[in-house]
Amino acid sequence: MRRALSPIILGTALAAGCTYAVNVGKPFNASAVKTIVVGKTTQAEIHETFGNPFMTGTKNGDPTWTYLDFRYPITGGGSAVVSDLYVRFSSSGTVVSYSFQGQ
Repeated sequence: MRRALSPIILGTALAAGCTYAVNVGKPFNASAVKTIVVGKTTQAEIHETFGNPFMTGTKNGDPTWTYLDFRYPITGGGSAVVSDLYVRFSSSGTVVSYSFQGQ
């Protein structure tokens, strides 16, 4: 079952100048993804560059961080913003692999 936005919430968002109805995660510096070097960039450097991850976990025992920026517009003229960065670290704290999709 789909639920429509409450007219009160929608009106408040519009009055406040908000152009997005749904925000998940937060914007991160997508242009800095190109600075990540597998085997060299450290977990501390990732944190310094991108901030706190949206989600953390493990893959095959390795720590993983996910950064997510999803914004869905409430106005007809805009388009959704979707960016995600997935980073996997070694036990020594360097990047093992990463993937980025987005804008």
